[in-house]
Formats: sequence, structure tokens, C-alpha cells
Amino acid sequence: QVQLVESGGGLVQPGGSLRLSCAASGSSFRLNTMAWYRQAPGKQRELVANITWFGSPNYAASVKGRFTINRDNAKNTVYLQMNSLKPEDTAVYYCNTVGSIYPWGQGTQVTVSS
Repeated sequence: QVQLVESGGGLVQPGGSLRLSCAASGSSFRLNTMAWYRQAPGKQRELVANITWFGSPNYAASVKGRFTINRDNAKNTVYLQMNSLKPEDTAVYYCNTVGSIYPWGQGTQVTVSS
């Protein structure tokens, strides 16, 4: 069974940057469109960005121009580079496929605050 392990979160000031990583076990990783999601307190989980197996990205309007998703299929890892962070980006960030077919990992907390 595929396991997802997110890392790289932390506390950052507004305008700062973080790079998140998601390591996936299992050989099917490279075949799937992978995505980053986030869930803020009291809100539903939302899709932030996704990337096809061949590297074509898509972004939610709220992060377009600030976040960049990429992947390394050889390492079974997907990344999320987050720049110009805002307080409203504060959330727990998760990765999964589009459609979330894998069990959810523990996520990584991102807090943007001065």
C-alpha cells in the first residue's frame, strides 16, 4: 500500500518562503497526477496544485504565481515551493493523488505569522 510522508512545514513570516516535500512509497506513484491539498482550521480541505505524471502543473487561483509544484519520479517525491506567503496560507498541507486514492499522510503544518 502506498504511504505518503509530508515534510518541510514550519513557521514563517509573511512574504517568506517554504519548500514542502512529499515522499511516496510504491511503484504506481509516477503514473498518477499528484496534488497538494491544504486544510485550515474550521475549513474544508482544498486542492492547491496538481501535476501530471509528465510534469504539467495546475494551480488554484489563490496560489497561482506564488507556488510552484514539481516532481521527481525517480525519487517518488513531489514538491511544493511556496513564495510570498500570506497569513491565509496557514494550514496543514497534504499530498495525494487527484481524487485522493491513497491513504492520507499526517500532513505538515505551515504557519504564516509575524
